[in-house]
Amino acid sequence: MTSTLVRRHGSRHATDPARLRAAARARDWTEIQERMLVPLQEAVYARVGLGPGARVLELGCGAGLGLLLAAGRGASVAGAETERPELLAYAERRLRSTVGAPSGGGPVLGDEAWGAAGPGAGHSLVVSFRPLGCTAGDGAALGAQLARALDGARRGTQVVLTGWGPPERCAASGVLRAAQRLAEPVAGPGAGRSAGRDDLEDVASAAGLRLEGSGRVSCPFGYPDQESAVRGLLSTGLLDAALAATDTARVAKELGEALHPYTGSDGRVWLPNVFRYLVARSV
Repeated sequence: MTSTLVRRHGSRHATDPARLRAAARARDWTEIQERMLVPLQEAVYARVGLGPGARVLELGCGAGLGLLLAAGRGASVAGAETERPELLAYAERRLRSTVGAPSGGGPVLGDEAWGAAGPGAGHSLVVSFRPLGCTAGDGAALGAQLARALDGARRGTQVVLTGWGPPERCAASGVLRAAQRLAEPVAGPGAGRSAGRDDLEDVASAAGLRLEGSGRVSCPFGYPDQESAVRGLLSTGLLDAALAATDTARVAKELGEALHPYTGSDGRVWLPNVFRYLVARSV
């Protein structure tokens, strides 16, 4: 079996400060933050009965942990990442080990992912584990990716969308919003937002999907100390507008203050969260 991974070569501008910051946040994402979403990913895969023969396309695959979990269940996997391409190098390294898996095809990343998720006619599951409901315009952005993914898709292709749960049950979203307000002098009010009750349903309806079910998953964020918590939250990309409007030190200070109620006497940080998922099909 031959891998069709898309390789990302280093830039000759590797010493550019913006690129270095992006590389640092990518490292923090893979080392600190990414694993926080594993309960959500595992719950979704269990709900849809993911197994051998499935062909998965993940929108916003990031560093590929969701794809790795899918490949571990025997699925052929493909990952598209339009917002944070610096994460694809991590996904490539991780997924090399799945090339010999009995899933029927090698993993595919990058631009080629839109058209290939193993042998057969298209994807059997399109999933997004980048939760909706924390930044302005995230629903429209996901809708555009979903339209591209489903263009020419077989009738009955399964789709799973995920989102932040109610604000009162998502401590992390409140912490993020406290820092997102720093972007308002430049971006205006609304750079960050609270999750809406029908966020997922609105995107699914606009895409013409038939709803099949939904669920909620407890997905706490736990860190050994505030420094790790700040680095992890900065790595999500949800604070990029605030970072552009001010500086890292000020955003980190705002995060530290917002994290104080969730910091124990031993310095550990615990943010209880509930995430939603929606199961639908193309018609």
